[in-house]
Amino acid sequence: MQLVVFLLVYPLLWLVSRLPFKALYFLSDGVYVILYRLVGYRKKVVRANLALVFPNKSELERKSIEKKFYKHLCDMFLEMIKTMGISNEQLQKRFTFTNPEVLHQLEEKKLSVMLMFPHYASWEWVIALDQHIASKGYAIYQKIGNKYFDKLIRDIRQKFGTTLISTKDTKEIVANNKEQGQLSMYGILSDQSPMIKKTHLWTPFMGVTVPAHTGAELLCKKLNLPAVYLKVTKLNRGHYQGSFKVLSENPEMLPEFELTKAFLKEVEASIYEAPEFYFWTHKRWKHKDKVPSEFKNI
Repeated sequence: MQLVVFLLVYPLLWLVSRLPFKALYFLSDGVYVILYRLVGYRKKVVRANLALVFPNKSELERKSIEKKFYKHLCDMFLEMIKTMGISNEQLQKRFTFTNPEVLHQLEEKKLSVMLMFPHYASWEWVIALDQHIASKGYAIYQKIGNKYFDKLIRDIRQKFGTTLISTKDTKEIVANNKEQGQLSMYGILSDQSPMIKKTHLWTPFMGVTVPAHTGAELLCKKLNLPAVYLKVTKLNRGHYQGSFKVLSENPEMLPEFELTKAFLKEVEASIYEAPEFYFWTHKRWKHKDKVPSEFKNI
């Protein structure tokens, strides 16, 4: 059944990936009308999230953010498909970096890096970074249930030099690379909601106490990997810019969970700057009513 689904969907994905950008965004405008105005995909979730974290904004202001978000969501979805057919030259023009020297300085010290970033603006095209670093690039990802689509995703990333490693295999691979002296850069999305039973930290995020992922911090502290925040800015349609900020060059010296909190503060700053580019369809605050008593007054 997995193969049947893949064979039915793949030709459509291939055709979309070959569209010129002008046609791609024309299609995106049409998808927006269907997704937002006709289907109303996760509209209740988006409105609940925006009302929760922006209680001081008017309904009109939140509605404006909502519409801009859905337009961006459609663009981003089609850009993900476009990655199948985009050339490296096109990718480098559409995703640029302001200060790669931040990473180069760490590489000169023979340090591998944990690159932390959120589901904001574009995380798909961060793979453009491979052309700017000497390290071997890895992307930590959640394995897809359909093995054919999972292979497709891995093949697309590897075309630009990034190696995908599943969350299940991350600890072993990072530790082995460290032992073998492999200079590496690990990209990880760390802003979403973890499973309650695996939660070690509850902390305010956008004014609401929620569980937070601490896996990146635990790896950084265990192997003393410098942690760098990647801020992605959407310049205009189909064009993004990344900038780097060192959160800690010596994570093992930090108090417990300080690194995770520092990361979330950077994410908050990005969201307040341009909230329409955050991933509002995700139920990030779904556990807000399950806060353990010891964290309720944080």
